[in-house]
Amino acid sequence: MIPTLSRYILRETVGSWLAVTAVLTVILLTNQLGTVLARAAEQGFPPQVVLTLVVLGTAQNIAVLLPIGLLLGVMLALGRLYHDSEMTAMQACGVGGRHTWLPVLLIAMVCAVAVGVLTSVVAPLAVAKTQQVRSEALRDGEFSPIAAGRFRSFGGGSIVLYAETLDPNGMLGNVFIQRDSDGRQEIVLADRGQHTVSSDGRLHLLTLYSGERIEGVPGSAELRRVRFEQSIIPVQVPDALLAPPRLEAQPTAQLMASSDLAAIAEWQWRIAAPVMVLVLAMLAVPLARLRPRQGRYARIWLGVVLYFVYFSLISAARVWIEKGVIPASFGLWWVHLLVVGATVLVLLSPRWLARWRHRGLPV
Repeated sequence: MIPTLSRYILRETVGSWLAVTAVLTVILLTNQLGTVLARAAEQGFPPQVVLTLVVLGTAQNIAVLLPIGLLLGVMLALGRLYHDSEMTAMQACGVGGRHTWLPVLLIAMVCAVAVGVLTSVVAPLAVAKTQQVRSEALRDGEFSPIAAGRFRSFGGGSIVLYAETLDPNGMLGNVFIQRDSDGRQEIVLADRGQHTVSSDGRLHLLTLYSGERIEGVPGSAELRRVRFEQSIIPVQVPDALLAPPRLEAQPTAQLMASSDLAAIAEWQWRIAAPVMVLVLAMLAVPLARLRPRQGRYARIWLGVVLYFVYFSLISAARVWIEKGVIPASFGLWWVHLLVVGATVLVLLSPRWLARWRHRGLPV
């Protein structure tokens, strides 16, 4: 049975945590939307896949937001209790620290389990699905039928085609093609043309009849003009459609069975994320403690700095494991111990300095 005061602190902390996490999630969604829209415009993704990619991108990165959301939520909730003297009144009534630590520990355990599921199960599935959706979107863009009166790009944008007419047999009329080939620009005009795809789907063939080709280097006065009766332009399908699965998309069990340093670093990161939640939640309690007349948000900056230093150290240690700078047996555990030790030192150093200054004064 949770004591009444612990339930009160739990309610305050959960509310702050959810509010902070919601704000951070909106920021993440906005950033994901901008990134996906820019990529969709560049690579010609169909509009219907944009929302799917935004959701999948959020699922991949939400585990990064939950730890800082919990840290700031605990600091804001307890900071308000300290600022409004509610925590002082509790302590004056003999309420111990157990009533503060218990609700924070409960929330931290729930959040740690959620982050563990996200990093170990949801995020790999989201990465794999994202790669599949992108490949299918590129493939649909490459192999969608040509429409009369509309511009169409091939080969990742290296070739742009326009046909004024299209008859039922698939023959194009009054064809215009712009091609970028090794820094040279080519303009092709043809009376007729035909678009076919190889049997393996990796090559487009644009066959043109009765036309001319003008080519040259932009900024140069030298141009070459060639007339032809028939010309075939091959277009290779971009390698992005055939990209191998990313390491982040592999199941955790498969990573743990691998001896590759990159795989070891990846699964250790997946384990480190929920541990990071527990560490930040426990550090949030002393960080939220305010002195008299100190503002409610006085120490929020310290929590933000702590998170970014913590996250940067874990990211750097992950790269060091991949490159063999540090032994894989070290893992990322030393980062957690270093952050805890440094935070305790920062919190206790003012007391130690005060005792050192007053060590010679009479009691």
